[in-house]
Amino acid sequence: MTGLSRRRRLAAVAVIALAAAAGSACSSSGDSPTDGGAYLVWDPYPQFAADSEWVSLLKKCGTTAGVTVERTGYDTTDLTNKALLAAQQANSPDVLIVDNPVISTLAEAGALTTTDDNKLDVSAMAANLLGAGQSEGKTYGVPIGANTLALYYNKDLLTAAGVDPTTVKDWTSLTAALTKVKAAGKKGITFSAIGTEEGSFQFLPWFWGSGAQLTSLDSPQAVSALTLWTDWLKQGHAPNSVINNTQTTSWQEFATGDYAFAENGTWQLANAEKLGFSYGTIAIPASAGGPAPAPTGGEFVSIPVQKNTGRYDTSQKLVACLTSADNLLTTDTTLSYVAPVTAVQDRQATADPKLKVWVEAVRAAKGRTGDNLGTKYPKISESLWTAVQAALSGGKSPREALAAAQAAATTR
Repeated sequence: MTGLSRRRRLAAVAVIALAAAAGSACSSSGDSPTDGGAYLVWDPYPQFAADSEWVSLLKKCGTTAGVTVERTGYDTTDLTNKALLAAQQANSPDVLIVDNPVISTLAEAGALTTTDDNKLDVSAMAANLLGAGQSEGKTYGVPIGANTLALYYNKDLLTAAGVDPTTVKDWTSLTAALTKVKAAGKKGITFSAIGTEEGSFQFLPWFWGSGAQLTSLDSPQAVSALTLWTDWLKQGHAPNSVINNTQTTSWQEFATGDYAFAENGTWQLANAEKLGFSYGTIAIPASAGGPAPAPTGGEFVSIPVQKNTGRYDTSQKLVACLTSADNLLTTDTTLSYVAPVTAVQDRQATADPKLKVWVEAVRAAKGRTGDNLGTKYPKISESLWTAVQAALSGGKSPREALAAAQAAATTR
């Protein structure tokens, strides 16, 4: 790619991202990463203060590499915009940690080095998690951890309804459990089907669990997944509120104790310990049985393109330190993530048996931008959540809604 074409693509992608963010702040003049021995790290964890374990780890890795780390935490959307703008201005940080779907956007813009270029070792990383950071056969970073979705359940409510959660293995057995719960006078399942990426994120386990592919939104398998959800609403197994539910509000519904199941993520584990009832978790079942592939959340650690290529060696040392086995265990425990390395996942499940289900879910999961979808994914996702909204509201049948989604995804 020529320097001119790269600058044009960076400018174009930056403009798109900035417009989508509707007024996010621009990069400040104090963001230069090239001040002497200082190496700049940008991350999407503004919740972690300077005295947190995360920042202490960054500083420790800097000391090991013989440099000073200057870290800035940004909101996820703001970080994407700043990263694109910094790349356009040839003023990128040395290490960039971003939400995994953003990797393909930055890679297409020419903002990131590949692991072939920067010599990062990703051989120990789980292939299904690494896939979110790959595009056209090249890898652009290292996963720092993953979160995903499973089904939380109310033990007391299921016991009263005569449901053994271990018998929920597929869609048929799950719907049978919901039927028993309704017969016992309780509510079945809550989830998020809001018309945003959250809605797509929550629908994907059922979509992929049917055998559907994101390149064919209107396949018979996809129709069966959306029909499952619409039937649950019609039969009273799920509330109409799911159409507007975020993952937070659906959790709040589950926390009332009135629902047998809730689809939600690892990030609710701390809140689950505060529930006024006993809970458990099971993997989201695929249509024919076994765990459905759920989408992965979580971030990648990447090394942006620099004018001074001599900085890459130290940046590589910083990333290698952050993603070493012992440091991953500490970091992923702090973030409520499942590690991207099998051996560390096993250590997590041994230390906390409640994580076993989540480890299994992550091992079956897949990246949203995988299958070489890259920057096509946001268009597909918008078409998908629009279809879910149309079907659940009764505006269109599942087949009609997904046919319209497929047409929209191919023309956007």
